[in-house]
Amino acid sequence: MRRSRGGLRRAALIDEAQRGAHALDLGAPVAIRVSERARRVSVRIDAAARAVELVLPRGADAAVGWRFLAAQRGWITARLAALPAPTPFAVGAVVPVRGTPHRICRELDPLAPPVAIVDGEIRVRGDPAHLGRRVRDHLVALARREFSCRAHAFAAQAGRRVGRIGVRDPKSRWGSCSSSGNLSFSWRLVLAPDAVIDYVVAHEVAHLAEMNHSARFWRLVATLVPDSAAPRHWLRRHRLQLLAYG
Repeated sequence: MRRSRGGLRRAALIDEAQRGAHALDLGAPVAIRVSERARRVSVRIDAAARAVELVLPRGADAAVGWRFLAAQRGWITARLAALPAPTPFAVGAVVPVRGTPHRICRELDPLAPPVAIVDGEIRVRGDPAHLGRRVRDHLVALARREFSCRAHAFAAQAGRRVGRIGVRDPKSRWGSCSSSGNLSFSWRLVLAPDAVIDYVVAHEVAHLAEMNHSARFWRLVATLVPDSAAPRHWLRRHRLQLLAYG
């Protein structure tokens, strides 16, 4: 399939900007995106990917983009250095489950389940090469059960019905509610304390009644979870740490 002229120009712009960004050696991958809506060059840190994203307006000169990166080098370096160290799912790592720290360890009993969360430990049986994937899969399954149970309970309180419940790994939001009543949550919420999980689930359930953030919406949230300020503050303070696991 042949590219349009606009597509070719966009690809050439990204290529040129990428070469300039590579020459800067920022110590992190640089993703370059051309935005139809952007009116100026901007840069952001993708905490989950530990990468830099340069956003260029359509038609911008690539040299403008990498000069902007060069001017922001100090800010970029400081932001990257401030990110929490990654915590891979590996033997010895301490990972919170519903806010309680658990240490990952090997399970040698051949009759034990593949993964079990007991006595402050995440016990993983089987080939060590698959340990990280098994821990993640187990946490995702736990998240789906927890969020589904809580969502249906809150929906019953609010007199609403929940559609499908999905569990994904978005980088910019903890939950969402579609106009058809389907809810979606970040699996990483299962690492947070129960009060934080309850708040996010209640927040999305409240959108089943109010697809906005009006006064009526917040009154409904307060009915479902009386103290929502503390969980919101907790998420703001611990967002980057939650994104560092796995």
